[in-house]
Amino acid sequence: MRVSLPVRFQRVESASVAALVAVAFVRLDFDWWWLFALFLLWDLSMVGYAASPRIGAITYNVGHSYAAPVAILALAWAGDARWPAFIALTWAFHIAVDRLLGYGLKFTDRFTHTHLGDLGGKRSTTASA
Repeated sequence: MRVSLPVRFQRVESASVAALVAVAFVRLDFDWWWLFALFLLWDLSMVGYAASPRIGAITYNVGHSYAAPVAILALAWAGDARWPAFIALTWAFHIAVDRLLGYGLKFTDRFTHTHLGDLGGKRSTTASA
């Protein structure tokens, strides 16, 4: 299977974000193992799929967008608050690793249709429209 150039770039970018987050996490004196212990917590954003693929895609994408973790991290930094930084960094780490592994943002038709291609079975190597 040949991976497209944009997907390759996004995987490198995601690995870089995950590494940067891990370094920041340790530099802030948090125990590194929390990144792994809380990893699946952020997948609770899938709960919307119990209602419908459309609602599921929205809740999943909100939970897997960097917007909220970046905003929380900015507030934590401005207010010199550790717990919001802890939350934001574990969240950003989850997103980065998910994208590194090929789990992309969801389209509203089905869970397996992502911006990085289809999940499961034979995977697409280019982004879908």
